[in-house]
Amino acid sequence: MMTRPLTILYAEDEENDVFFLKRAFKLVGSPHTLKAVPDGEQALEYLAGEGIFSDRTRHPFPDLILLDINMPRKSGLEVLKWVRNQSRYKLFPVLILTSSSRPEDMEKARQLGADDYLIKPSDPLKLVDVVRSLQERWLSQTAIGSEVAL
Repeated sequence: MMTRPLTILYAEDEENDVFFLKRAFKLVGSPHTLKAVPDGEQALEYLAGEGIFSDRTRHPFPDLILLDINMPRKSGLEVLKWVRNQSRYKLFPVLILTSSSRPEDMEKARQLGADDYLIKPSDPLKLVDVVRSLQERWLSQTAIGSEVAL
């Protein structure tokens, strides 16, 4: 049983990828809100509550972060590194959601502290399975609260 809808920050520069992930959340019947930003710099501004993201009513602090690796201005790995260097977010759930299956990207993400590394399926309909697994592993009642905020 969900206590409240959660906010997921999705940093992704491809509009189609954002569209299809939002669609997958709807198809699964997810109550959660996906907030998308088009680059790593805006992801950092969102997390810091700066600029256009200073209104936390409109832009609530996320419960989960999804990062694409290859984005303009700052990469997903740069955002991950920043998050892990902030003591208050050190154990915050950050997942890489990317089309890159390069072993060096996976290793770098692991070294920087990514909680998971998910490869975007080429078939948008397969995103439903990704969303289901996100809900079970990261957005369920057991994942909320003390385990996430350790």
